[in-house]
Amino acid sequence: MGIIERIKEIEAEMARTQKNKATEYHLGQLKAKIAKLRTQLLEPPKGSSGGGDGFEVTKYGHGRVALIGFPSVGKSTLLTMLTGTHSEAASYEFTTLTCIPGVIRYNDTKIQLLDLPGIIEGASEGKGRGRQVIAVAKSSDLVLMVLDASKSEGHRQILTKELEAVGLRLNKRPPQIYFKKKKTGGISFNTTAPLTRIDEKLCYQILHEYKIHNAEVLFREDATVDDFIDVIEGNRKYIKCVYVYNKIDVVGIDDVDRLARQPNSIVISCNLKLNLDRLLARMWEEMGLVRVYTKPQGQQPDFDEPFVLSADRGGCTVEDFCNHVHKTLVKDMKYALVWGTSARHYPQHCGLSHRLEDEDVVQIVKKKEREEGGRGRFKTHSNAPARIADREKKAPLKQ
Repeated sequence: MGIIERIKEIEAEMARTQKNKATEYHLGQLKAKIAKLRTQLLEPPKGSSGGGDGFEVTKYGHGRVALIGFPSVGKSTLLTMLTGTHSEAASYEFTTLTCIPGVIRYNDTKIQLLDLPGIIEGASEGKGRGRQVIAVAKSSDLVLMVLDASKSEGHRQILTKELEAVGLRLNKRPPQIYFKKKKTGGISFNTTAPLTRIDEKLCYQILHEYKIHNAEVLFREDATVDDFIDVIEGNRKYIKCVYVYNKIDVVGIDDVDRLARQPNSIVISCNLKLNLDRLLARMWEEMGLVRVYTKPQGQQPDFDEPFVLSADRGGCTVEDFCNHVHKTLVKDMKYALVWGTSARHYPQHCGLSHRLEDEDVVQIVKKKEREEGGRGRFKTHSNAPARIADREKKAPLKQ
């Protein structure tokens, strides 16, 4: 029996099992088995010569955004309108067969936008080049899930399920669970919060399913079984997602209002060019890019080319900014002068841990190099002889 058949068999067993207090341990073990099988499904087959026919493109710019959706929802049209890059669009499905990159220039930054082929139900199992599409999405900073406003709501659930099946967690944060394997000592289980959805016995059963008999586990929040399995697997990617409903010009105003009020959603129309500026603003807001301008000592700030930082790519502190400029700047820095919304007064003397905000101006003050031997009569190193008798007499002061 293949891996896909075994996954379907376990899913059928879970669907048959009633959910109550007596069956929660059995369901937890079944979830762990499915997670293990899906991880095996993503691994390349043994004996394969690496590579494969993926369509990964080189990272470019200050951020990467992937367009994901079913065929013929307007992804290629959206890419053409936002970036100016031509991506073939037609009235039939699967017009786009490979990854087409474009660049959005917005707020002095460059954001790479990727138009990916449409994915279908079963993409996580490899249907319709689904694995390659999802692999590119994993390397993105933000996912734009393009949906057709005139189609059923089921498309959103199908796509979310396919992405979660391969380890992508949309609009979630990593669970507050500490997990570390050990060589000896058995399983140490501790918690700092009351647990209502999982208990110690269920954790032991899940760990035994993974053949882990020595580990340290600490729960810092009331997590679920799925959260604990994600921490054990350790290959999950937590990524932000915005649901973009296209073709709002073919539905009624009530439907548009209902879709626009859903969380993490925005409504647009590529045909009538409606709400595209708000989409760009929402992308900027979700990516959390921070522009930092430099100010040379005694000169005006340089507002032409900002340094762009983000929490997902390194961080937004003064130390991250110094590493962005040059890796040796952290050792040479004495302090930083900061102007902007992150400063309490202008300028504020800041250290390496100060968190920068968008459009801050930073001037780095470096440590002065000590002159060899000091200066004047305060020299620490002298070429004069050590004995008093051999010292040269200073010339008398001029009257």
